[in-house]
Amino acid sequence: MSTPETSRFVRIRVDLVLAVDDDEAVTGAALQALADDADLPDAERAQAERAVAEDAAEALAHIVDPFDLVSAVPGVELQQASWSSELIDYDPDSSEWDLGEDDGDENDPEDEELTVG
Repeated sequence: MSTPETSRFVRIRVDLVLAVDDDEAVTGAALQALADDADLPDAERAQAERAVAEDAAEALAHIVDPFDLVSAVPGVELQQASWSSELIDYDPDSSEWDLGEDDGDENDPEDEELTVG
């Protein structure tokens, strides 16, 4: 009798809603991150700088890095990541924003919910 192999790959899904209280600080941090990226070609840098200057969501997409979330976790190596950002209408009291309802069993002990604030 053989034992089925367990995959060593784990997918973690995270949704974050951030309140941007200081667009200039976010934009400045993104512009600094772009300036510090020595591997970024000049044409791509110029395009990214324009996008970041026009949109706080775009700025956040340039400075929030999934690698930073797991780089200090021992025994794991990030294999793939994707993320996006967008400006949204947010009402924390709306049922539309209940976390975990659309992605699985709300009684799943592996589902973790953290509310900040």
